[in-house]
Amino acid sequence: MDDWQRPDVLVIGGGNAALAAALTAREAGASVTVLEAAPRPFRGGNTRHTRNFRCMHDGPLGQLTGRYDEEEYLADLMAVTGGRTDRALALLAIRESAATYGWMERHGVRFQPSLSGTLSLSRTNAFFLGGGKALLNAYYASAEDAGIVVRYEAPVTAMALDGRRVAEVTARIGGAELRLLPRSVVAACGGFQADLDWLAEAWGPAARNFLVRGTPYNRGTVLRMLLDAGLDPVGDPTQCHAVAIDGRAPRYDGGIATRVDCVPFSIVVNRDGARFYDEGEDVWPKRYAIWGRLVAAQPDQVAYAVIDAKSRDLFMPTVFPPVEADSLAALADRLGLPRARFLATVEAFNAACRDGPFHPTEPDGLATEGLVPPKSNWARPIDTPPFLGYALRPGVTFTYLGLSVDAGARTRRGGAPMQNLWAAGEIMAGSILGQGYLAGFGMTIGAVFGRIAGREAARHA
Repeated sequence: MDDWQRPDVLVIGGGNAALAAALTAREAGASVTVLEAAPRPFRGGNTRHTRNFRCMHDGPLGQLTGRYDEEEYLADLMAVTGGRTDRALALLAIRESAATYGWMERHGVRFQPSLSGTLSLSRTNAFFLGGGKALLNAYYASAEDAGIVVRYEAPVTAMALDGRRVAEVTARIGGAELRLLPRSVVAACGGFQADLDWLAEAWGPAARNFLVRGTPYNRGTVLRMLLDAGLDPVGDPTQCHAVAIDGRAPRYDGGIATRVDCVPFSIVVNRDGARFYDEGEDVWPKRYAIWGRLVAAQPDQVAYAVIDAKSRDLFMPTVFPPVEADSLAALADRLGLPRARFLATVEAFNAACRDGPFHPTEPDGLATEGLVPPKSNWARPIDTPPFLGYALRPGVTFTYLGLSVDAGARTRRGGAPMQNLWAAGEIMAGSILGQGYLAGFGMTIGAVFGRIAGREAARHA
């Protein structure tokens, strides 16, 4: 058995949380092996598709402007989760986020100002120069320099537990089943969203119409092994980070480019031409992640966002061009919507709009009057050609069913801590995200708890 098969710390996964754990464990003096199920060009799980993380700061920090303190950060999280969060773990993630900014920089990650169309995030979210792929490249270069062993196309196929201890891990590498005997293990290998059969167990047949924004390699294999072995679960299998994405996106791996961000400035209708939710409830970073579930509840799991020429430059450009027409009737025909019902919906909406100041980057109170459902902000008539439409489908990013952990990222079995098994990232994010989502917070959870898990795993080893 080679030395890399007997590491102090074995990290399962290859994304943000996994590399944060691996690098931190190595900094503590531990020998580290990383098992990444994906091929090298597709390494990094969902991190490849990210672009920022949400960061607390008491004053300007790097590219972050202003101040975003603990109290405001926690209030934002509580608002989107409806209070369904482990407050202590949430506060831990929030408080450690500021130091994480500097730690990322020390490992080669570079930041840039907020992108066009995301100015509302300039104070709260630190954007990676080059996006998540550049962050991963920096991490992997740092890992190579540090002597961390990385094995690609190395899915874990079995884990042997001895009481509250992981005794042995088996992985398929180079066509052979190889045994590893680590002193400590960090599970940082994501949720189960790429396993449509598992999604269908939770959601029913509607899940067959879902698209998966992220990696096809996050199938929850290790999560299933550990849950079947009796580790304590956390979270609801029907809760997930799911956004409304372009209906033309691929089944897997479309990434952030497939998101459609025009919803706050639009009306959204279902296949019957009827509105079904308040498009202007709050700023998009606090509400975009509810729209996947909203669309999933509509017939055929499809909806349509419609804007006019006044709004076409107010959001991030889309990877697919919108369907465009010079009249609303023609747009209905091109989208396949029932013309009469759709035109009646638009007419009712336009009649309910009122004059007032319009501020696209913040809630402006420009609301409809006497309309059900209302539009609480940014309600302007859809009346200026050309008219633009996007078909929307639910795009699942990651699932919230995962492993319960304590403040040291240690997993539990029967309520008692495991001796040598920690978890970080999406596989434990359900401890903090009971429902809803806050833009950039998944990367914060992964980086913070990855560092904690790496430190504690190295200490144990």
